[in-house]
Amino acid sequence: MQSIYQETIKFAARKHGETSQTIPGTNLPYVVHLSNVVMEILMAAQETKDFDLKYAIQVALLHDTLEDTNTTFEELQETFSSEVAQAVLALTKDKDIPKAEQMADSLTRIKKLPKEVWTVKLADRITNLQAPPAHWSPEKIQAYQTQSLQIALELKGSNRYLEERLNQKINEYSTYCPKIRTGSRDEPLKILT
Repeated sequence: MQSIYQETIKFAARKHGETSQTIPGTNLPYVVHLSNVVMEILMAAQETKDFDLKYAIQVALLHDTLEDTNTTFEELQETFSSEVAQAVLALTKDKDIPKAEQMADSLTRIKKLPKEVWTVKLADRITNLQAPPAHWSPEKIQAYQTQSLQIALELKGSNRYLEERLNQKINEYSTYCPKIRTGSRDEPLKILT
């Protein structure tokens, strides 16, 4: 398992490092995000029967390579496997369709694959539900929370541990969401989970 992790994280770090990619809103190298996603996967695996941890770790470390680097599907297929390449492709937004449809399209493709791929999407969003970058508008912050709820609802039944973690993070993220007028007081906009 350690060899698989090392081989995969080196590949991902090299690919994301070619453009000096950092976590949005920070100076941290992007590999920190990838490591955080893997940590969520490792914790979930302890709570899950019949979980292919090797596959999930590879997909977690590679999940943004097609979307954010010059990596090709064929390169992933040759270096890792067809299954890993297909999973990363499902986790990649299709830039050829309208932006408003990209998440739903990706979730549809994810749901056709093993549950480990579903868990990577959950773990990725859990990791991303941190303080939003300072340049985000209130509308973008609210849209991100709404999209997070969409992910939680669409991937329900995939992994109880990560589903609970995501719901907790969505609720915590509401502190960053714009306030709305409700009667005589301001309250964060709540989305039922």
